[in-house]
Amino acid sequence: MDAAAFQSLHTTVLWAAFAVSALFGAIAHRTHFCTMGAISDIVNMGDWTRMRMWIMAIGVAMVGFHAMAALGWIDPAQTIYYSGRVIWLSALLGGALFGFGMVLASGCGSKTLIRIGAGSLKSLVVFFVMGVAAFATLRGITAVLRDRTVDRVAFQMEPGSALPDWLAAQLGWAPATTTLIVGVGIGAVLIAWAAAGEGVQRSAQAWLAGVGIGGCAAAMWWVSGRLGFVPEHPETLEAVYLATNSGRMESLTFTAPMAYTLDWLIYFSDQNKVLTLGVVSVLGVVAGAFVHAVATRTFRWEGFAGTRDTALHIVGALCMGVGGVTAMGCTIGQGLSGLSTLSVTSAVAFAGIVLGALAGLRFQLWLLEHD
Repeated sequence: MDAAAFQSLHTTVLWAAFAVSALFGAIAHRTHFCTMGAISDIVNMGDWTRMRMWIMAIGVAMVGFHAMAALGWIDPAQTIYYSGRVIWLSALLGGALFGFGMVLASGCGSKTLIRIGAGSLKSLVVFFVMGVAAFATLRGITAVLRDRTVDRVAFQMEPGSALPDWLAAQLGWAPATTTLIVGVGIGAVLIAWAAAGEGVQRSAQAWLAGVGIGGCAAAMWWVSGRLGFVPEHPETLEAVYLATNSGRMESLTFTAPMAYTLDWLIYFSDQNKVLTLGVVSVLGVVAGAFVHAVATRTFRWEGFAGTRDTALHIVGALCMGVGGVTAMGCTIGQGLSGLSTLSVTSAVAFAGIVLGALAGLRFQLWLLEHD
């Protein structure tokens, strides 16, 4: 591949990622897809419909990821979730901090971007605070704290922390066969469980959310891992995944990309700062939600209700920025994209997010009782 074709493919990957993330934003806005809302519905009303939507999305993404892996289209070992070093304490505490913060901030990172597209100015504040906190936890003061504390607590899994590969090594099975049986099998079970819910069976919106959101995550795996994979860079002659911040295959995630987006905006004139899959995903979700909100006449300007509302959202944004990077992902990054790989670290982070959200809901109830 010559330099011109390489650059053309790079641009194609960015546009494809923008299109997938814009579709994600439109579907999420249309269906009210929200992790915090799903947990809140269960706690406050005993309604599992939105949780089943989320589980169906995980199942769809899981089937898509492992089907592509079994076909040889993508290499599961080339994701950040594959590492054999399981930083379980970072995932658990970071996930809990993120889950607590998303309750205070009225939604997770993806929901924040969707609300911005629909006219929420307070979500714009959450975005900036969360982005700065995430950047500090990637490279700044909280990054040093993270590296010297929770990141040092881990255990090793060989050949990696993805369940199919670990089982293949333990049982002596062929990796492709194990990937197909375990990955697609578990994903199919999750879809079946979600579809069995009474609220899902009668709701086209629930099916759109489950299949659509999960399909977007799987599509992004294809964009970065198949379309964007170049076996031989025209200059370095090394294999490369185009337009990714990690240098590996990536799917939808929003905590670290918020930091990268702020970095790109602040240093826009610096030629070393280029668009990446994460940055265009952030922009795409906002664009998709905005287009749908305008088309359905649901675009509304929204501000803070008062001082306490402002303070809670800022604290929540700080918690999400620090927690999301510490856990290596948000409700979408770990709770959808990560779980689609059947990563043990992602499962721990998922549990932490749920526990943190439950604590956040209890805290909100405590505030109401003391008003």
